[in-house]
Amino acid sequence: MTFVSEFKEFLKKYQVLGLVVAFIIGAAATKLVTALVNDIVMPIVGALVPGGDWRVSTLDIGPVKFMVGDFVGAIIDFLIIALVVYLIVKMVMKEDATQKR
Repeated sequence: MTFVSEFKEFLKKYQVLGLVVAFIIGAAATKLVTALVNDIVMPIVGALVPGGDWRVSTLDIGPVKFMVGDFVGAIIDFLIIALVVYLIVKMVMKEDATQKR
């Protein structure tokens, strides 16, 4: 068996191409969700919070500055990404269940 044929067999056996496609789509979805959060959600939150740009908010304890605003933004990013992934998986699982019938 040649190296090329072994490599092709490896790609087929472990479904590497599917993983690559999923990774690329995941990266694009992350960019989309980040844009949604930064451009739609955060301006609304910023309008509701006094002082406007809350992403740069810090909690100062002595000489230490905790970047609270940035952390809260990361939590919101994560929650929206988790929600989108959950909804996609739920939709795919529902399609699988209907196809098995």
